[in-house]
Amino acid sequence: MAWDEWEQLKAQAADRQSTRMQVNQAPAQGPGGGGPDLVVQQDDLGAVGHDAFVLHGDLVKKVDIAGAGMNSDHAGSTHQAAAALSKSNFTMGDELMTTLTVWESQVKAVRQACAHISNHLDFSKKRHADDDAEIAAVVARRNGSAVPVSELGNYFK
Repeated sequence: MAWDEWEQLKAQAADRQSTRMQVNQAPAQGPGGGGPDLVVQQDDLGAVGHDAFVLHGDLVKKVDIAGAGMNSDHAGSTHQAAAALSKSNFTMGDELMTTLTVWESQVKAVRQACAHISNHLDFSKKRHADDDAEIAAVVARRNGSAVPVSELGNYFK
């Protein structure tokens, strides 16, 4: 092996070693590093939670077939039609009542799911914001500025 070849192999090994040593260091972003090290966007949580809330409201207002056209006995028009058909000995009346019962059950289940999604995502968004604030308060420099993630590794050596 020639001396030049040996020097080239050593230089390649040194390059590979310096690359491995940067595991805990973020690459510089412009002059002085710049930019935050860890960014979490929580707008998606709020948007999905809001959409679930809007859907819940729409379901309450627009798909209540049991309450639509309610009479003095608090029976909706579909219920009234089913009762009238049954009274006239049409088997379709019982089937319409079954359909109404199943429909109402399914709508209630979807409304509950929307409420749970909305509430959970609102809670998650607030909880993550609280966690971020707590972590920022605990992991800070003496002057109050945040410690970059790339420097946190120094505390574990």
